[in-house]
Amino acid sequence: MTLGTVFSSLAPMSDSGPPPRTALVLMGGGARTAYQVGAMQGIVQILGPSPRAFFDILVGTSAGALNAAYLACHASAGQAAVERLAAFWGTLRSDHVYHVESLRSAHQGLRWATLISPAWMLRRLPRSFLDAEPLARSLRRAVDFGRIGLALRDRHLQALAVTASSYTSGLHWTFYQTADALKVEPWQHPGRRSVAQPVAAEHLLASAAIPFVFPAVPLQVNGRTEYFGDGSMRQLAPLSPAFHLGATRILAIGVGQPERSGMADDPDESAGQYPKMAQIATHAMASVFHDTLEADVEQALRVNEGLRRLRQAQGGAALPYRTVEVLSLQPSCSLDSLAREHARSLPEPAFKLLKMLGGTQGAGAALASYLLFEPPFVQALMALGRADALAQRERIEAFFAGRPVPAAGGAGSHAAVP
Repeated sequence: MTLGTVFSSLAPMSDSGPPPRTALVLMGGGARTAYQVGAMQGIVQILGPSPRAFFDILVGTSAGALNAAYLACHASAGQAAVERLAAFWGTLRSDHVYHVESLRSAHQGLRWATLISPAWMLRRLPRSFLDAEPLARSLRRAVDFGRIGLALRDRHLQALAVTASSYTSGLHWTFYQTADALKVEPWQHPGRRSVAQPVAAEHLLASAAIPFVFPAVPLQVNGRTEYFGDGSMRQLAPLSPAFHLGATRILAIGVGQPERSGMADDPDESAGQYPKMAQIATHAMASVFHDTLEADVEQALRVNEGLRRLRQAQGGAALPYRTVEVLSLQPSCSLDSLAREHARSLPEPAFKLLKMLGGTQGAGAALASYLLFEPPFVQALMALGRADALAQRERIEAFFAGRPVPAAGGAGSHAAVP
C-alpha cells in the first residue's frame, strides 16, 4: 500500500462518518488457502452464531479469490457461508483442480523432441505444465455467479473484488463488482489498475493461473483482450482494493509463514549440495506468492503513527481523516513442514512426478503444498487455521467490537484514510 493509496482512496470524512463496512482480504497460495477456511471457522466460533455474515466486502487473490467468490455466492446465508465453504473444501481432491497426465506426457515428449530438434521442441512446448480444465468445471459447479449479483442487490454484500496480473500489459488489475448503492470509480496507481466488471469463472481462473503451472486466461479490459496470470504476481498492495471499496475495518488472512522451514538441516540436504529441481521450483513459487500482506500492514502502522503525531502537534485538533482498523492472521508454523508430512497423500501420478523432481522430501517438498488438494493436508491446514484464530480471541473480539486491537507482533493496526 502506497501513501497515495491511503490518502486518496476515499472522499473526505463527513460529519456523520462513513457507514461501517468490514472487508475480508484473502491472499493466494494454492492448496494452502484451506488455512483461511479454518481461520474463518475459528472467527465464527468466537463471534457466535449470527444470520449475518461478518464481512461486507470481499477481496481475494489467486486461490484466495476462489474462497472469496464462494463466500460471495452464499452471502445470503450469513455466517453459515463459512461452513458451506468448509464442506466444499472437504469434497475437493487434486483431480478436481488439475490433470497430471499432461505433465507426464510432456516429459516423455520433451525427451524425444530434444533428440530430434531443439527448434521443433520449442514450437511444441505445452502452454502450461498442468491442465486447469478440472478447476474450471469445479468452479462452475460450486459457484453460482448469478447469486453474487443477487447478494449485492439484496445488500447481503457490498462488494467483491479479485485481482490478476496481465502478461500483455504487465499491469496488476483488480476486477470489482459492487452493490448499486456503492458508487466506486475505477482507481489507478503506478502498475495497478481497476475495472468494474461482474465477476465470472474466467476472472477466478485468471487470478489463480500460477505461471507455468496453469495456462494464461484471456479477459477483456477497456475494450481489448489481455492474457492474465496469477494475481499474486507483482501484488504490492493487497489491502488497496479494500480501502478503495470503502472498508472501515479490514481483516486479512494470509498463508505466509514465520520462516521457510529450516529444512536445510535434513540429512539429504548437506551443505554445498546442488539444489534439486523441486527446490528451485519451490523458491520460484515462494517468490510468486511472496506475502506482501505484513509489509502493507506495517505501512498502515507508520501512516497511523504519523497522523497521531500530527494530531498531537496540533493540540488534538480534528483532522479530515479517519482510521481503518486492520487485523491480519497468518499461520503460526511452517506450512512447508506440514506439506512434507502429507506429500504421500498426493495422487500416485502427481507423487511420482514430484519424486522425479526431488519434491517429496526436504526443501523440495514445499512445492507440494501448493498442489496438495487432498483431505489429510486440507484438514490439517483448516485445523491450524482454527487454532490460530482461537489463539487470537481477544484481538478478534476487539476488532469486531470496534475497539482498538491489542498489539501482537505488529499484526494489528489503524490505517488512516481520508
